[in-house]
Amino acid sequence: QVQLVESGGGLVQAGGSLILSCSASGSIRSINAMGWYRQAPGSQRDLVAAFTPGGSTNYADSVKGRFTISRNNTKNTVYLQMNSLKSEDTAVYYCNARGYYGDYRRYDAWGQGTQVTVSS
Repeated sequence: QVQLVESGGGLVQAGGSLILSCSASGSIRSINAMGWYRQAPGSQRDLVAAFTPGGSTNYADSVKGRFTISRNNTKNTVYLQMNSLKSEDTAVYYCNARGYYGDYRRYDAWGQGTQVTVSS
């Protein structure tokens, strides 16, 4: 099993900043992709920012220039620095990680989600 522990969500005023973190643990051989998705009420879960298997980053157009994803590979942790937050950024943010267990089985794990609320 892979466990993803998220932290850093909360309530912030529009224009403010938050940092989310997500740490992976378990019988992990590799993490090939890791990132953040979000889901607002009544909407589907969408990509926010993620590291691809090739090591590059993908961002949703709506967050480019405002959000930055970073990682600490030694800690199996990714961070999402969110600046200039807008009310439309309000959502539950989920961490996702994909890779291989120690026995070479694939995994696709999700965190429990952390609420981000931006007040206008």
